[in-house]
Amino acid sequence: MTTQTAIRDATLFMFDRAAECMPRAELAVLQFDRLRKMLERAYAKVPHFRSKFDAAGVKPEHLRSLDDLVRFPFTLKTDLRDNYPFGMFAVPRKDVLRLHASSGTTGQPTVVGYTRRDLDLWSDLMARSLACAGARPGDIVHNAYGYGLFTGGLGAHYGAERLGCTVVPVSGGGSERQVMLLRDFGADILCATPSYALNIAEVADAMGVDMRKLPVRCGAFGAEPWSEAMRRSLEVRFGIKAVDIYGLSEILGPGVACECDAGQNGLHGWEDHFLFEIVDPKTLQRLPIGEPGELVITTLSKEALPMIRYRTRDITTLTNEPCVCGRTHTRIMRVTGRDDDMLIIRGVNVFPSQLEAFLIGFPDLAPHYQIVLTRDGPLDAVTIEVELVVDAPSDELFLAKKADEIRQHLKSRIGVTCTVDVKRSGAVPRSQGKAVRVKDLRKTAN
Repeated sequence: MTTQTAIRDATLFMFDRAAECMPRAELAVLQFDRLRKMLERAYAKVPHFRSKFDAAGVKPEHLRSLDDLVRFPFTLKTDLRDNYPFGMFAVPRKDVLRLHASSGTTGQPTVVGYTRRDLDLWSDLMARSLACAGARPGDIVHNAYGYGLFTGGLGAHYGAERLGCTVVPVSGGGSERQVMLLRDFGADILCATPSYALNIAEVADAMGVDMRKLPVRCGAFGAEPWSEAMRRSLEVRFGIKAVDIYGLSEILGPGVACECDAGQNGLHGWEDHFLFEIVDPKTLQRLPIGEPGELVITTLSKEALPMIRYRTRDITTLTNEPCVCGRTHTRIMRVTGRDDDMLIIRGVNVFPSQLEAFLIGFPDLAPHYQIVLTRDGPLDAVTIEVELVVDAPSDELFLAKKADEIRQHLKSRIGVTCTVDVKRSGAVPRSQGKAVRVKDLRKTAN
């Protein structure tokens, strides 16, 4: 018996086995029924969708198969900003039990709302996701995602409680206290952004606490793109399985998709509640399964804020290849970056995640970096700030030699020429939540 067969035959724990292992044909029927009803509700209840559908010459009754969804217009983040604060809601405001919002640092904040049924759905899908990642009823979940208007903290919190776990709602920040609570409470599961988890590990080292000797066995990491190199670093530092979890506020929050701890090879997208497409970000034409492009998501069961063909700007691929865990839902492969985050360095297209994959694990470097963008005449200039591990030499000669080594390897491996600034340990800013990997100073330049 092969390992794959053995895992499929085992009574692997699932939060909702009937839904997670639903046959593909049955899943397609459910999707079509929910999609048709969703289009009807959006057209009837949201003036924005009605005007966009009318402008595109389509109505809900034009949907005769799932493939007909391509006839309907996309939804963009600017649509939410243009209808700020409640113009995209499909229910009366009094039926909205909770509001979340983006920071609005790049413009008008985007506001999302949830009815009671939406909150129940969110809790169920986060419970499903955490179980998929390896959590079990009775586990202690250390939740270091930020609470507040950001959806990460409360999404993980209520999902863990729905699963039957004990939640430690520590939120982000106070890294020494995080280490103390992980040690004293004996958490089984760590929820955090991957960059902040590395910060916790670094603080633990300084405190003399070996995270590998603690009970924590699994990390559910998300809210920012991260690489396989980052996964390996997290698994080594904590002695855990590092599992990717995916979501975005406009669609639901965390819990849209999650890797399984059995396979760790792509995120199971919960297709009974979301429909996933990949489109070419330039032509906007739908691409076949397996080709990389921009992820587009349609909600199938949300009440307060339906989203029709929402352009996430996340670059990834989809696969229907069987997974060792037995779940049947389409998997979203690791997000490699965002279309709007792509850098053009001397004519070469580069995503920050490509630079991360190169930098993490590089000899003598700590897993902390920042990309600083400036202007050099008519061209963009890029400086990559990295820092040395604690026990590396820190004299000026070594710093210059290491910077030259990194610069040459970047040129040969990725094909870009950058300025590299190697700093002493602790000099690169640390994240208390989502990491700020790219610092864009071009707009402030004279």
